[in-house]
Amino acid sequence: MDNQNEQAHQSKIIDQFSLQAIPFTQVPGHFDAMQILIELSKVYIDDAVLDVACGPGMVACEFAKHANHVTGIDITPAMIEQAEKRQNDLHLKNLTWAVGDAISLPYNDNSFSLVLTRYSFHHLQSPNITLAEIIRVCRPGGRVMVADVSVDSDKSESYDSLEIMRDPSHTHALTHEEFAALFKNSGLLDCRQSAYGVDIELETQLRASFPNPGDESKLREMIISDIGINNIGINARREKEKVMYTVPIGVFIGLKDGSQ
Repeated sequence: MDNQNEQAHQSKIIDQFSLQAIPFTQVPGHFDAMQILIELSKVYIDDAVLDVACGPGMVACEFAKHANHVTGIDITPAMIEQAEKRQNDLHLKNLTWAVGDAISLPYNDNSFSLVLTRYSFHHLQSPNITLAEIIRVCRPGGRVMVADVSVDSDKSESYDSLEIMRDPSHTHALTHEEFAALFKNSGLLDCRQSAYGVDIELETQLRASFPNPGDESKLREMIISDIGINNIGINARREKEKVMYTVPIGVFIGLKDGSQ
């Protein structure tokens, strides 16, 4: 991995998510499926949880209601500021926040009993490196969970084209096959997978996005023109006066080898 290229990409992520720090929480779909993640992770009261690329803390704060302690880390300082605000608003005490990147986590080996990340892998240039880091800091016998966009292979190119225009920090949404292979080759045991969809209202999403100048109208047209065709794989449709679409999310869970 080219270090200069990686640094430039990280700067792009920080730029985008500094802008999105507040609008991100105003997209209702980003609150969806929390209970699904809680149940799939099997989080319990003694867990020490790490939320990698935690964003504005929505997942971390929800898990803090079920775990002993949750640490959230994100590369964007503005996101951590929003996470701290959310924690204070919810009067939660058992959270710690840090600014840091997902390719070199600043934690010792075997530090957490549950390590998770949601909606981050499509921003990573090398998701295999981040998964290896997540596994490294997970305790033997602990759980690893990744929830992110997972698309059909024949929709991959179209979906990436759309998302790169909407959010220039997007790199690639893994296909179902790529995600399955990533976990199969990770060394994790008892790997399981699930899926859900996040319903998004087009105009709400555009208000929370910061594409390059002139691209908003192109994005709108790309999605509207895909209604009834589904080349992008997001089931674009009209519901009353609104244009809606559904982002396909894959959830992958595995156990770290207890002998490590």
